[in-house]
Amino acid sequence: QVQLVESGGGLVQAGGSLRLSCAASGRTFSSYAMGWFRQAPGNEREFVAAISRSGGNTFHADSVKGRFTISRDNAKNTVALQMNSLKPEDTAIYYCAAARTPDGSRWFSGAITYDYWGQGTQVTVSS
Repeated sequence: QVQLVESGGGLVQAGGSLRLSCAASGRTFSSYAMGWFRQAPGNEREFVAAISRSGGNTFHADSVKGRFTISRDNAKNTVALQMNSLKPEDTAIYYCAAARTPDGSRWFSGAITYDYWGQGTQVTVSS
């Protein structure tokens, strides 16, 4: 069982930056690939970024590539999403998720792959 708690959301002007953090409970954090998703009102949950168990492999959605960066610290049981050059269309609730996998190099973009989800943190970007 893994519990995930996101933090770092808030209100920011377009062009600004935020850093989201997700803290995981348990001693097996390094057994999980991690991902960030977001959901805006009226929209489906959307993949944002993912990182492998080791942190050596990452993948970002085209919509955020070059602006957002996912990272993890297995010693601290945390995964982060650095968001720069924010746009109003980035406004959404952001969720972190954990996918248990034996493969240390894999990341996943499909929400159905993930086993555990946090409660989400609101990010609002004003124009």
